[in-house]
Amino acid sequence: MAAFAAEEFKVGGYDGWRQPSTNESEMYSHWASKQRFHIGDSLGFEYKNDSVLMVDKWGYYHCNLSHPISVFKDRNTVVNLERPGPVYFVSRDPDHCKNGQRLMVEVIVPYRSPQPYMDASPGPAPAPFSGAGSFSVVQELVFLYVFVIAVSINM
Repeated sequence: MAAFAAEEFKVGGYDGWRQPSTNESEMYSHWASKQRFHIGDSLGFEYKNDSVLMVDKWGYYHCNLSHPISVFKDRNTVVNLERPGPVYFVSRDPDHCKNGQRLMVEVIVPYRSPQPYMDASPGPAPAPFSGAGSFSVVQELVFLYVFVIAVSINM
């Protein structure tokens, strides 16, 4: 089984959680699109004179701050990603949100290499390949091919 190491992502990279300037309103979308977020990872929000709200999809797209799922205002918030699917965050300041200070991340299940299937019950060995059955399959495929060509020509 492949080992999985949880990662903490600093939201926004070096700039942290802040209101984007006029020409960078998509900065958080761009930042998130370059990351892969897995269950067990966390998001670190660093900010001053602001806060972070976890909201639903409606709250994210409409900057509706009236029913947040969670409110964080400790200037250094770490949110653990605990289930797959989208997770939405916005600034508590409605103008900041409308100017692009909002983040949606898609959380995925960590990839684990599949375990080989082992049947512990003894049983008969599989039959060796027999070419006799393959002839009828070839005949059926040839018939299907000829049928498709004939239908195509008549259309």
